[in-house]
Amino acid sequence: MNFLMLDGKGDPNTSQSFIDAIEALYPVAYSLKFTAKRKKGIDYGVMPLEGLWWADDMSSFSEAKIDEWKWTLMIMQPEFITSGMVEEAIKEVAMKKGPVSLPLVRSEAFREGKAAQIMHIGPFSEEGPTIEKVHSFIESSGCSRVGKHHEIYLSDMRRTAPEKWKTIVRQPMAP
Repeated sequence: MNFLMLDGKGDPNTSQSFIDAIEALYPVAYSLKFTAKRKKGIDYGVMPLEGLWWADDMSSFSEAKIDEWKWTLMIMQPEFITSGMVEEAIKEVAMKKGPVSLPLVRSEAFREGKAAQIMHIGPFSEEGPTIEKVHSFIESSGCSRVGKHHEIYLSDMRRTAPEKWKTIVRQPMAP
């Protein structure tokens, strides 16, 4: 699948670069949506924000060392969105808004492969047991975890109470 992507690092709760990434990705995604509707007569919903999460030392992947986390934020794009369309959308957004992280936005294909996933409802700070369920399932299936921790954010965190946030927690796996 094709995505708009932007990489960063640090605590998503306090990192300005995390906010800047979101403020760059969404305007490009919406510019693409409106261009497709205007030029091709195709309307579609902008897909939810997704995040890949990891650390160079995975033992850092705990609440205590959240400032060492690395992430890629991404928004999936329909097949017909071309790299040329993305370049045009980035230029358009630069002229209208000029988000700080806009130069870091890229279009890239992403293939995750086989993965286990589960729905988590509630704040991110309470995801631990849900993540453990996914990891236990993978191990009990005779597989191992591979790749980066993946989350798909189905709720608008600006408009939804944290106890109602819906997040798909995914973990790639291999035999």
